[in-house]
Amino acid sequence: SKDGNVETFKRRRATEIKHGRISMLATMGYITPEVTGKFPGYLSPSTELKFADIPNGLAAISKVPAAGWAQIIAYAFFVEFSSNNFGWVDTGGNFDFSGKLVNAANKQGDSRAPGDVGWKPPLLATDDAELKKKRL
Repeated sequence: SKDGNVETFKRRRATEIKHGRISMLATMGYITPEVTGKFPGYLSPSTELKFADIPNGLAAISKVPAAGWAQIIAYAFFVEFSSNNFGWVDTGGNFDFSGKLVNAANKQGDSRAPGDVGWKPPLLATDDAELKKKRL
């Protein structure tokens, strides 16, 4: 930050890493169906809507049923609520829009690196210090 506040800098760095990862997943979500094809079967059997009927990109927004959007939003909340007190919501469900939870974790000696949310994705995570310098 401009005023040199270390806590604000750490919070912003962790947030930027999270946003970068979400952007990479969104890009893969756009490209993958074009390359590998779409799931067989129905996205919504009650409306006879097949996965193949959903276009890629922004055109998909109007095609996905409301119940599907509710599931997507519920999952996003689940991910935020289960981020090990290292994000916007504590274990009591209290929202933190000022970064106090991240700062409290740092003050308690939380040794996690920025962007470390407590789990390692298979085949992507490593303990090698040299590789960690090169990966997001």
